[in-house]
Amino acid sequence: MLFPGIDLAIYDEHPVLRDFYDAESGQVWSSIHSWLVQANGLNILVDTCSGNGKARALPRFQRFHMLNLPFMENLGRTGLKAEDIDIVFCTHLHIDHVGWNTRREGDRWVPAFPNARYVFGRREFAHWTEGEGPRIFPENVAVIEDSVLPVVEAGLVDFVDDGDEIAPGLRVEAAPGHTPTQLILKHDRPGSAFVISADCIHQPVQVYAPHLNSCFCEDQESARTTRRALLDHCADTGALLLPMHFGPPHAGRVKRTGSGFAFESGAAAPA
Repeated sequence: MLFPGIDLAIYDEHPVLRDFYDAESGQVWSSIHSWLVQANGLNILVDTCSGNGKARALPRFQRFHMLNLPFMENLGRTGLKAEDIDIVFCTHLHIDHVGWNTRREGDRWVPAFPNARYVFGRREFAHWTEGEGPRIFPENVAVIEDSVLPVVEAGLVDFVDDGDEIAPGLRVEAAPGHTPTQLILKHDRPGSAFVISADCIHQPVQVYAPHLNSCFCEDQESARTTRRALLDHCADTGALLLPMHFGPPHAGRVKRTGSGFAFESGAAAPA
């Protein structure tokens, strides 16, 4: 179960949530997508989903095994090719956020966006290469090997820290919990503010129940603290919330309701 201990009655209490939940199967409507940000003359891709043709035979990852999905075709519908991407920013280095960093070329994995600079959190990269990541989540080690290290070895990676900008007006911010070193991306200009929230929040139900953590969150208490700060920020500033896993329409606004929050879906098109 994605949310251990969830009381499913919450879906009846908040009708907006029924658009993201199938009562018959007991499953939530979810998505794995990227966000394309076009700013300052740059094409910036945030997170790269799960990738195609990658061996993911372990039971936990079987749904990602040898995929053949139209990710690049979807990008093409925006009028862009892989060669047009200037920056690829990965909020964290899990299987469903880095897969299209690379593509197969013969017997090698090579950068899928050859003209881009790839941007990783310095501490997130260390978490997986010299820290606790492999012990906590050993299934992700192969993901680092085929979807992260090849772009590092190609010399295409820039490392960033909390508070750095990846482009003018686009700032990364530490968001510990899901991984202790996860980053989110913020744009704070009034009237066009947004937050790409990585995996601070997986489903709209967490807007109404911020204490709910996914079963994949490494640090449970930090995840709750970070999620509450994210919701406070969106409610106080009106920033558009751009999560990585909400079902259609994938994005929306957070409003205050007394001591809690509510979610208003809004149209936004993921890549």
